[in-house]
Amino acid sequence: MIKYIILLLLSFGQLYAQESESWYTQGNFKPKARIEFTISNSLNFDRENCPVTITREQFPMIDLHEMWVTVVDPDLPPFEGPSEELLRLQGGHQLRAETNGHAIYHQMDDLDKDGIWDELFFQVDIPANSEKRIFIYLGENIRGWNKHYTHANIGSYCRHQMPFWESENIGWKIWFANSIDVYAKRKPVLMSNQLYMENLDGYAVSAHNHDWGSDIQSVANSFGGGANCLFEFPDQPDSVSMPRYTPTKLAAVPKSYWNAGQVSDTRYAYEVVANGPIRSIIKIKAFNWDTGNGFYEYEQYYTVYAKQSYCTSKIVYTTLLPHATDVKMGYGFRKKKEEELFEQKDGMVVSGGPEIIKDPENIDDRKEYKVDFVGTGLIVREEYQPEYQFVEDYKGNHAFRINKSIDNSFELLLASAWSEGVVYNNKKDFMKYMEKTKLEYNSPLQVRFDQVQEKMK
Repeated sequence: MIKYIILLLLSFGQLYAQESESWYTQGNFKPKARIEFTISNSLNFDRENCPVTITREQFPMIDLHEMWVTVVDPDLPPFEGPSEELLRLQGGHQLRAETNGHAIYHQMDDLDKDGIWDELFFQVDIPANSEKRIFIYLGENIRGWNKHYTHANIGSYCRHQMPFWESENIGWKIWFANSIDVYAKRKPVLMSNQLYMENLDGYAVSAHNHDWGSDIQSVANSFGGGANCLFEFPDQPDSVSMPRYTPTKLAAVPKSYWNAGQVSDTRYAYEVVANGPIRSIIKIKAFNWDTGNGFYEYEQYYTVYAKQSYCTSKIVYTTLLPHATDVKMGYGFRKKKEEELFEQKDGMVVSGGPEIIKDPENIDDRKEYKVDFVGTGLIVREEYQPEYQFVEDYKGNHAFRINKSIDNSFELLLASAWSEGVVYNNKKDFMKYMEKTKLEYNSPLQVRFDQVQEKMK
């Protein structure tokens, strides 16, 4: 196989011999070919656990099996090798002793589900205003267990299908069709599988395991922890349309938190696109959304990342048929009830304050539990020319109107934190995280293909 790859590269004139540089090895894995990429950080601060995406089109060859790709950071210290005890426990697929760098977690995701990977994804630490080399070593390598730091799935939760996506710090789920619930952890842990498999009350889940934390977002008929909307009336700038609130002709289904029937009203379909180890993606499709002032359908992707307290989302309107022409896409989240932190600048808005944690049903005499701080932040990339808008209806929500969508789509980032977590657990630290993340989100790392190398000795 490796001879085939080398011959293929030679035919395209893309192979460059390298003898002087040190090559990575791992046990008896001693690759003979590698691809060199350069990653650039244009910001004046160090970036940690920063996402890197290399599309299949950026590779000099595209016919690569997952087990033939090993991503190596040459600046990281090599693994010294497993103990005898660990090797016996983990078996033949355990990572072995390395030289000249360290293999990093990565994943090759098939986004369009055609059986061919579309993106190579990993995360790096990179100093301010610098470039960093990454090597993709080619050759069969079956070793390396990958711990999962993110999770995404669709579960039957309290009698209806719901998508979940989480990092170890923060999780998100959709109870009311398109408005997000947020749950936070006291210690870094993945636990949403326990939520939906055992059908545990999110407000009482810490009774099962204190580290699992709690639901921290009140939703009801609001935007909750995040929801997409449309601004359909330019003469009423704070008026919004939401997919779960539509005119209904069914007398038996009054306007409520839910949509009406799945044939007569907006309906939704969920799909797991990727499930770890370091990023997980949920896809949501909404059909048959008739606001009375237009007809719409969209696809939405929520992506969560290892070691981060944010998720990103891309919303693509596949059908956009307004009755009027000046309809703008939008997105927002519920203002904190006791808002003490409010910051809005350009395409970022942050809201935070104390929060009462209690099941909203009020079915028993459980006491309210008040935490000192819950924060939510929303960032829309500047290229979409976001315009801040406070929406008084639906419990009061901070939102952005999108003035320049691209191919009927736009992208955003959502972050959350609470005072009982291990990171960003106060107003000052959360605000710093949001300001740093805003800069990173608007200046993603740049990736450049350099060369393919053959080891000569």
